[in-house]
Amino acid sequence: MEQKLSYYITKAKELKINDNDKKIRIALLSSFTINGIEETFRVKCAERNIECQTYLAGYNQYFQNILDDQSDLYKFSPDLTFLLLDTRSILGNLFHFPYSISSSERTTFIETKFKELSNLINTFTKKTNSKLIVTNFSIPSFSPYGISETKQEYGLKSMIIDLNNKLESEFMQNDSVYIYDFNSFVAKFGENNMFDFKQYFFGDIKVCLDYIPHLVNDLMAYVIASLGLGKRCIVLDLDNTLWGGIVGEDGFDGIKLGNTPPGNAYQEFQRVLLSLYQRGVLLAINSKNNPEDALKVINEHPDMILKKEHFACLKINWDDKVTNMKEIAEDLNFGLDYMVFFDDDPVNREFVKTRLPQVLTVDLPKDPSQYSKILQNMSEFNTLSITEEDTKRGKMYLEQQQRKQFESFATNLEDFLKELNLKVSILPADQFTIPRISQLTLKTNQFNLTTHRYQEEEIREFVQNNQFLVGCAQVEDKFGDNGITGVFIVKKDTPKQWTLDTFLLSCRVMGREVEKAIISHIIKKAKENGVERIRAQYIPTQKNKPVESFLPDCGFVKEGDYWYYSKPDFKAPGFLTIDEK
Repeated sequence: MEQKLSYYITKAKELKINDNDKKIRIALLSSFTINGIEETFRVKCAERNIECQTYLAGYNQYFQNILDDQSDLYKFSPDLTFLLLDTRSILGNLFHFPYSISSSERTTFIETKFKELSNLINTFTKKTNSKLIVTNFSIPSFSPYGISETKQEYGLKSMIIDLNNKLESEFMQNDSVYIYDFNSFVAKFGENNMFDFKQYFFGDIKVCLDYIPHLVNDLMAYVIASLGLGKRCIVLDLDNTLWGGIVGEDGFDGIKLGNTPPGNAYQEFQRVLLSLYQRGVLLAINSKNNPEDALKVINEHPDMILKKEHFACLKINWDDKVTNMKEIAEDLNFGLDYMVFFDDDPVNREFVKTRLPQVLTVDLPKDPSQYSKILQNMSEFNTLSITEEDTKRGKMYLEQQQRKQFESFATNLEDFLKELNLKVSILPADQFTIPRISQLTLKTNQFNLTTHRYQEEEIREFVQNNQFLVGCAQVEDKFGDNGITGVFIVKKDTPKQWTLDTFLLSCRVMGREVEKAIISHIIKKAKENGVERIRAQYIPTQKNKPVESFLPDCGFVKEGDYWYYSKPDFKAPGFLTIDEK
């Protein structure tokens, strides 16, 4: 249940400056009044342990703020900038009188408005490193021609649809500009709720004050994604969560799951879960059941949408949910703060909430018809781009399970690694790999020497600068392709010294000495270029202890705050096949 705007305004006054790891500077520009949006952003960020500073431009001052090099907007230096525009402002008198001009004049008008807006956006992106999120335009239910609207050539609604399509197409490949689907937001909550004539006449308020928190909730997806805080795994109970009833009591044929109520609500919930799985969100099970009963439903029930292969981890037993949750995090090898827990039982939810506050535990109502709606409205699973690795993540974790089973039969680690047939391909940073490189710098915490975080445009700047060497590693083995799982960014300080700015490895391939293949490539490149020593730094965090011994293990020697490598070469383990592209 979303809070009223007054809650956020009051709460914002109580916020204290905390030394949070995550910080963000948000600028807000608009063609209409957006009172309360600053406070709502700050409170919603604080709820996620994000320190947020905001800049709110004056009413309808977005042109001046963007065009003036000396404006307070640029002095503020935002990380994210939201430009909120409305249909009435962009159309002016044509909102009410579109048919006072010909269809060809309407076409020219929209082309002119598109160019003005496009030029403004490009001006902004040239002057700042901030990402810009621009709203598209809502399509009004109103038309001066009423039911004849759809009979008009390039009518009012066609004009707005055309403008929205032009904007989307123009910036589709630009990783600094994102088009927020404001039209869908209005459709979701209803134009009659979103637009209140009394508030509009009172102060040019075009998003009703009660809906500002809902709007910010949507826009928080960009904040979460840009900071790499997206959730990675949904952990699910089974009875009365994925299906209706208790399989241990109602039996295989007695549970509610199918095309009729209430079973269709559980099916719909499963469909939404599957759609998230297909874009890279992992699924896991944490349920108190007899494993035989539960697995029979998962494997054999004709109306199950989710199958066993869709779950990266299954904890079906009589252990408590907290113990299971910790084991799931350990098995998947990432932190509890990346997990979301769905369980119909409020007692189980409260137990997980109090013992594992890092886990986002969702409050489910008794009515299962609301489950899919709750899941669809969550903004926690967003990323700024969906990479090939994301779409294959579920399959990759299944292969990871096969590796673990294989490891359990190996007599020792060395034999296990030899039999994996590991191949490490060192790839250059290019248009295909840069999104994944940025994603890994934003998300990787454990095997990460410096935890420097970089957006895509920053990686592109490194690549274009000959003072940097940027690359990544794709790891394959006998069980499949792990995708791009390693990243390095090297700064060429002097002709004789390079510095490891970033060196990281996904938790997916930790423990296989893949890092030694990557460092051997960097050392080889350095020596080829006459570099005498490589400098590196381990910057400890609460999560990167696994990388603590990497530098001394590879022969780096500590001098002051840095570690140095000055030997003539480095030999990677013989069981690794290294392919340098």
